[in-house]
Amino acid sequence: GNMSSRKGLNGACSVHEYTGSFIGQSAHFKMTSVCGHVMTLDFIGKYNSWDKVDPAELFSKAPTEKKEANPKLTMVKFLQVEGRGCDCIVLWLDCDKEGENICFEVLDAVLPVMNKPRSTERTIYRAKFSSITDTDICNAMNHLGEPNRNEALSVDARQELDLRIGCAFTRFQTKYFQGKYGNLDSSLISFGPCQTPTLGFCVERHDKIQSFKPETYWVLQAKVNPEKESSLTLDWDRVRVFDREIAQMFLNITKMAKEAKVESVSKKEKVKQRPLALNTVEMLRVASAALGMGPQHAMQIAERLYTQGYISYPRTETTHYPENFDLKGCLRQQTNNPYWAETVKALLSDGINRPRKGHDAGDHPPITPMRAATEAELGGDGWRLYEYITRHFIATVSADCKYLQTTISFSIGPERFTCIGKVVTSPGFTEIMPWHSIPLEESLPHCEKGDLFPIGEIKLLEKQTSPPDYLTEAELITLMEKHGIGTDASIPVHINNICQRNYVTVESGRRLKPTNLGIVLVHGYYKIDAELVLPTIRSAVEKQLNLIALGKANYHQVLEHTLDIFKRKFHYFVDSIAGMDELMEVSFSPLAATGKPLSRCGKCHRFMKYIQAKPSRLHCSHCDDTYSLPQNGTIKLYKELRCPLDDFELVLWSSGSRGKSYPLCPYCYNHPPFRDMKKGMGCNECTHPTCQHSLSMLGIGQCVECENGVLVLDSTSGPKWKMACNKCNVIVHFFENAHKVRVSPETCDLCDAALVDVDFNKAKSPLPGDETQHSGCIFCDPVFQDLVELKHAAMRHPMHRGGQGKRQGRGRGKGRRPGGRLNPKKPKDKMAALAAYFV
Repeated sequence: GNMSSRKGLNGACSVHEYTGSFIGQSAHFKMTSVCGHVMTLDFIGKYNSWDKVDPAELFSKAPTEKKEANPKLTMVKFLQVEGRGCDCIVLWLDCDKEGENICFEVLDAVLPVMNKPRSTERTIYRAKFSSITDTDICNAMNHLGEPNRNEALSVDARQELDLRIGCAFTRFQTKYFQGKYGNLDSSLISFGPCQTPTLGFCVERHDKIQSFKPETYWVLQAKVNPEKESSLTLDWDRVRVFDREIAQMFLNITKMAKEAKVESVSKKEKVKQRPLALNTVEMLRVASAALGMGPQHAMQIAERLYTQGYISYPRTETTHYPENFDLKGCLRQQTNNPYWAETVKALLSDGINRPRKGHDAGDHPPITPMRAATEAELGGDGWRLYEYITRHFIATVSADCKYLQTTISFSIGPERFTCIGKVVTSPGFTEIMPWHSIPLEESLPHCEKGDLFPIGEIKLLEKQTSPPDYLTEAELITLMEKHGIGTDASIPVHINNICQRNYVTVESGRRLKPTNLGIVLVHGYYKIDAELVLPTIRSAVEKQLNLIALGKANYHQVLEHTLDIFKRKFHYFVDSIAGMDELMEVSFSPLAATGKPLSRCGKCHRFMKYIQAKPSRLHCSHCDDTYSLPQNGTIKLYKELRCPLDDFELVLWSSGSRGKSYPLCPYCYNHPPFRDMKKGMGCNECTHPTCQHSLSMLGIGQCVECENGVLVLDSTSGPKWKMACNKCNVIVHFFENAHKVRVSPETCDLCDAALVDVDFNKAKSPLPGDETQHSGCIFCDPVFQDLVELKHAAMRHPMHRGGQGKRQGRGRGKGRRPGGRLNPKKPKDKMAALAAYFV
């Protein structure tokens, strides 16, 4: 058949249209996709203000609403435009709880605009599939079910619990501690019902390391010489003793013997089992421990491999293949890969082994390679992860590894010693997973009971017990799974969060070392209410959420009950915060003692201190006031100029020589002076009518890229003059080496932009006829056209070509917006792959 494809109105999702048959009838199909969740949960407007709302209200009083997850994608409008006039909808979202939740978000958007069904007619269908292959897709289309409301509700419950509990604790402790300490070096002191127990595991291991006291112990080591040239090291059956004198006594006794006597020789055939089929948690563990990839990064790569059709769905808790799974079909795909072709061909001709019986969680089959790939195709980390998944899959259908273990028991005087040797009889799965193979050892001498061997040496080794190491990501994932913290999908997110918040740092070997802040927080929770950090309470909540998904628990009751418990805990936490504060005082400096003097306070005219540690801010210790500043840039004093409204000295924020910079008044930035201003606006957005630094005096014209931005002259940028948008990251460079650039009070007749007066030095003037001064519109004046160049983080605008080609159009100022904006970057579209199977 024929298929037509086009971009949807949001520029991000493709729409594929074709004609085919649906449930025995001819039908016109439209297939499209979404980008993750369509909606997200948030508090209604006024409850998003940290300053005006008591965090305790967030547990019950504060109403929540569903908002578009990414407003720029206008996903709801897009779905409604495409869904209008359709009779049926088939939902092909990922087959897990999150996917089920997105099903209902899509339905909420499109059902109102679809054709109304006749009384008993069924119009909503759900496809269940685990990989994007012909067989799976056709099978799903022939066995359409319905979306599961209970699974969607369990996700709604988790979202609401995490939002209410996380926001209440985070807002309270962030405001409390950042208001007191200057060097916490974290812009947000967040709490999360899963995130905090995750941090708890890391700090628990840190505490074990700190409290560890090494003990000295002694080991008896004997060597015998079965033949002249060879020696065999024996292990002492007592392993070790912690008393020096007793160890010395054993040494003296054994030294009296001249020969070692063979007491027994035993040979046993042993088996090293092939691995269970691969699930998400095991994949993340191996990615971290063996491939050096963080869990979040590994998950992103796995999702990409899935959407491109290389592997089956990467989020699964199951390690058991269903009886009807086409194992041979998946294996045949791998017969041409040079790395494992021989192994695969041998398996196919000799017959494969049924994989071990694992755990069936009832979600998706284990992670399996679905089609062949090469290193050149996938590149870098994509190939490394695919290679591991493929090797693991081949190993699950290979034979177990078999080896012969020989144990020789010796006596030297009254003491017993042992020596063990292993010889591989059948390598089995270790051929494809060589890192699991039995290490090659020196072969043991042939001997029988009663044989005597001369003793080479007997000595006493002094050793010390060693502390445990910091948790690796792989060990942390294991602990989280064991205690039911997070799901296979959210575990990487929680680990990523504690790294981003500066609670732990990732050391070599991907070990997680808690920072001072992480340690103090966890110790504080233990001191006030250990259940905030122990995994028990979250584990219980996860069980309740699973019961909602199974339809065995009431959504509203679980929500109400859990929020009630945490609300009580929150009030107790607030009342007992002094306990955590005592620990903070030991590790961190108060605001007054942090930072260096920078600018003067408008109230007391004393110097305020600039605190550079995240979040950077100014603190006046005399007035005991703290003023937040823009982040991720440098702050310096701005020519000792003062704000005409409040007498505070202005400071200049800059994102670097290539970025933008603007002055701001610390007081106005935190307390907007005019109604049309919001908190967090600098002088480049200030509407003061006469101040020389304000938007009114330095604004030139409307931004060439964004809806609401205005291009404002950066008066500190000379001689490399520039103007920057006060909303987005557009920068326009102009009039390099000009002596002076000023914004004129007059405006352009064509486009309403402010005119600009430019003075050049005579020697460097690029103006025609050796003129040194010119006044005109930077958008419309032909004299200026080669002196203006637009820079943008991602793209260049057709209007500014950096001095070549023809000018495009006119009227680019405040009054008008240019057309022809380029589309935002498109996400990779898995629905294109799906659609291809139906055509």
